[in-house]
Amino acid sequence: MPESIPLQAFLSSPADASRRTGPHDRIVLTSRVRLARNLKSFAFPGWAKKAERLQVLDLIRQAVASLPPLQDGFAESMDVLSPLDKQILVERHLISREHAARNAGSGWLLSRDEVLSVMINEEDHLRMQVLLPGLQIRQAWETINQFDSSLEKLLDYAFSPEIGYLTACPTNVGTGIRVSAMLHLPGLVLAEHINQIIQAVNKLSFAVRGFYGEGTEALGNIFQVSNQMTLGEAEIEIVERLIKVLAQVIESEENARALLLEKQPAVVCNQIGRAYGILAHAHIIASKETMNQLSLLRLGLDLGMFPGLDRSLVDELFLVTQPGHLQQRCSEKLPADERDQRRADLLRERLSAVSRPVMPPRRSSSGPSLDKSASV
Repeated sequence: MPESIPLQAFLSSPADASRRTGPHDRIVLTSRVRLARNLKSFAFPGWAKKAERLQVLDLIRQAVASLPPLQDGFAESMDVLSPLDKQILVERHLISREHAARNAGSGWLLSRDEVLSVMINEEDHLRMQVLLPGLQIRQAWETINQFDSSLEKLLDYAFSPEIGYLTACPTNVGTGIRVSAMLHLPGLVLAEHINQIIQAVNKLSFAVRGFYGEGTEALGNIFQVSNQMTLGEAEIEIVERLIKVLAQVIESEENARALLLEKQPAVVCNQIGRAYGILAHAHIIASKETMNQLSLLRLGLDLGMFPGLDRSLVDELFLVTQPGHLQQRCSEKLPADERDQRRADLLRERLSAVSRPVMPPRRSSSGPSLDKSASV
């Protein structure tokens, strides 16, 4: 395993990462399945002393690295990764914010294709995830289930015949599974239907969180939908239920976009035109505003208002304008105000060849409608 290779040399470029495509990726940005596991006879990471955490790290790392998906991957201890490395991994959703705060006694591994990653000694001894573009929940589950079955032959998991896999947090006990999708929902936000959708999804025992998961806001109109229960339901049942919910959310978003164009075309075009104007001409712009305006630019692209513009460029800008990726482009440490200027410079440069939005064709009144009384 090429441990000596710097992380930035191993990771794909933002441009390459943004060119990955999948089913329904106009709305579903990524699909993720995560499993939480712990080793028998060892204290959970939060209660373990440093020597025990180091022992667990070495044991798990050797087992994980021996399996085919990780044999030519990347592996490193968290105390070796720089703060900038960790921030970039958080921005790419490859580690949690909590794991970014870990140091000696914790580690991380990533497969060569960047699909499978493993956090060691985060909240649990093992947090492994598969991340795929678009709506590929079932495929993500099949991949991680196979990997977990192989790993379980090498490690002695903490397991109870009565309740299932034992975890540090009671909400993960049982299957230890978290199934989620990142959704771009500007139509529902502009139509002011997003709260109704969130309430309906919550009633079906799924959680709706922000861009970086629990406790974060939905920057760029991007929401994460995931299961709340892990106990008393088989993994495949959770996967299939989420797929059904996501299909209905996708339909609601498509309907919201069509109805907005039918009933309020000038309002939609005004919002998208203003977003283009700010992004293409601002000289100072903060990260939060950038995310929100890029969301509208992406919506305009999906509605046919930017002929010839590739969605991968917009998705790349979502990534490279975040603080860690922006700092990576510069040799010196940037203060916040300087970062906002550099971000604006980057946006003006990358959007200089993008023409102003054009009005989309008017939709007929027989187009789809969004029923406010309908449940997800």
